[in-house]
Amino acid sequence: MVTLPLSFDPAQTFFCGQCFRFTEMEPGVFSGVARHHTLTVTQTETALLLSGDESLYRSLWYDYFDLGLDYPALLRDFSRMSPVLQEAAQYASGIRILRQDPWEALCSFIISQNNNIPRIKGIISRLCEAFGEEMEQGVRCFPSPERLAGLEEEDLAYLRCGFRARYILDAARKVASGEVDLEALRTAPLAQAREQLMTIVGVGPKVADCALLYGLHRLEAFPMDVWMKRAMKEWFPGKKPEDFGPYAGVAQQYLFHYIRTAAPDGQPESA
Repeated sequence: MVTLPLSFDPAQTFFCGQCFRFTEMEPGVFSGVARHHTLTVTQTETALLLSGDESLYRSLWYDYFDLGLDYPALLRDFSRMSPVLQEAAQYASGIRILRQDPWEALCSFIISQNNNIPRIKGIISRLCEAFGEEMEQGVRCFPSPERLAGLEEEDLAYLRCGFRARYILDAARKVASGEVDLEALRTAPLAQAREQLMTIVGVGPKVADCALLYGLHRLEAFPMDVWMKRAMKEWFPGKKPEDFGPYAGVAQQYLFHYIRTAAPDGQPESA
């Protein structure tokens, strides 16, 4: 077991809407699958423990949990921008933007369109069960784009993902062929990277920005769904995402989590 910093909050991080393969098995015990490994994070009153040894932590999980970024410094910076961002950042201060696999993030957010969290998790679970390689003890990894590229829509009927099947297959084919080079998008200008992702059928600006932020760690990306459109309209009229600076995506995640779970107003229209 490895000790994680107590400033990292597993519940906030795993359930803030950025990933879909983690479950709270019992109070304070979180299990999931990431980067072809299983992991468990256990939260006690005095410690935060990660399964595995020190070498795996250093080679994989330190980077995955983005522990090298000074989030407390970002919180201080955001707190100076506006009172509401200060409140949101303090409320969601335990969130870390995970460094997820780019393909998994892209495919997951394609699946997330006009969907709710339980259904998204169910579709992804069935996708891995049907087409992912077995890793350990019956756990399967997320299927590669190459594995999905040769399939047809009827092959995905088991997933019960509806219109999204066509989108998943188009994404898989374009990524597998290199037509969409995800790794190249890490360093491409943000607008160009977004446009490239939007050549995939069914990928609009929101899904593209989710893939950039959560899969490629483009922290300047700022996904805009109905929650964030409402937040910007009510709290930051006249402001644009770029006004939040190079870490706009972190500010977005704080605001998104805050408005969904703590802000006093009612529900927005469906996503």
